[in-house]
Amino acid sequence: MEQNIDRKALIRAAFAAREYAYTPYSNFKVGAALLAKNGSVYTGCNIECATFTPTNCAERTALFKAVSEGVHEFAAVAVVGAKDGAPDDALVTSPCGVCRQMLYEFGGPDLRVIMAKSENDWREMTLGELLPLGFGPEKVL
Repeated sequence: MEQNIDRKALIRAAFAAREYAYTPYSNFKVGAALLAKNGSVYTGCNIECATFTPTNCAERTALFKAVSEGVHEFAAVAVVGAKDGAPDDALVTSPCGVCRQMLYEFGGPDLRVIMAKSENDWREMTLGELLPLGFGPEKVL
């Protein structure tokens, strides 16, 4: 049974998280809000580094916050992104491949991924649709 998801609230939380993004190199700010199955919401923003490799995406920032607090099961994630100066509704931002894999680890193929331009304009897919044939814990346990 699907958990009741307030998509608009989750999108608003992602937009709020995006305000904290540290993006001096790409100027592309991303916010994410991750809904745990226990009802808690964890937010994150992307954080860049001059050496690029340690840069962290918004989705993983939110996920790492949650996991570091003992939460391991998730129902949905909302993702928003835009280049500095561009309108919010310029494009839909989806999780990158690394984030898709990390989200799969804890949300599996049924995790709802809400990619929003605004709280009234979004595209929603399952993580399984975004990452077909995903590799999760069930493959190694």
